[in-house]
Amino acid sequence: MASHPPLVLVHGLWDTPRLFHRLQQRLANRRSPLLIPQMPIWLGRTPIQDLAAILGHRIEAAFGPNTPIDLLGFSMGGLIGRTWIQQQGGQSRTRRFISVGSPQQGTPLAQPWPRWLLAGIADMKLASPLLNELNANPASLEGVECSSFYCPSDLMVVPGWRAVLPVGPRQALPVFTHRQLMREPAAIERLAAELLRP
Repeated sequence: MASHPPLVLVHGLWDTPRLFHRLQQRLANRRSPLLIPQMPIWLGRTPIQDLAAILGHRIEAAFGPNTPIDLLGFSMGGLIGRTWIQQQGGQSRTRRFISVGSPQQGTPLAQPWPRWLLAGIADMKLASPLLNELNANPASLEGVECSSFYCPSDLMVVPGWRAVLPVGPRQALPVFTHRQLMREPAAIERLAAELLRP
């Protein structure tokens, strides 16, 4: 059996760790240890940089300061993970980063929301200050094996191709909605295969 580092799964807006139940079943304990933290997103009020700091603290509490990890983030969770990797030191310990349906290039659905009300959602606006900072420094992803999975007909990240990182391979999954990225067997199969490869 291939040896893997610990795996961290990060949920998105309106989600809980239960989001990953089907993926966990498919992995069948072949990715252990596993950390799925409950993120205090508070309906999008918490800024993504604050959530990234919380994620970093929980990873360190679970695995210590130096143990390499793999990280998969769904939806807003992918942007939280990316922010931790690029801005808060996660690059040095992340082996593989998998973004699933995450607004890495922003989404128009975030445009109406003011930062004073919903800072985390405002961070996902097209060309938000956070996204501009992340995209201006792609070198901070060097050394991390990145990949993006997305839904072409996604109505949360619009258009679906915006749900991709600026580096690494990109793969459309055979689903029709944002939620199906973490629910449909065809999507779960591909994500599990990515997580189980050496």
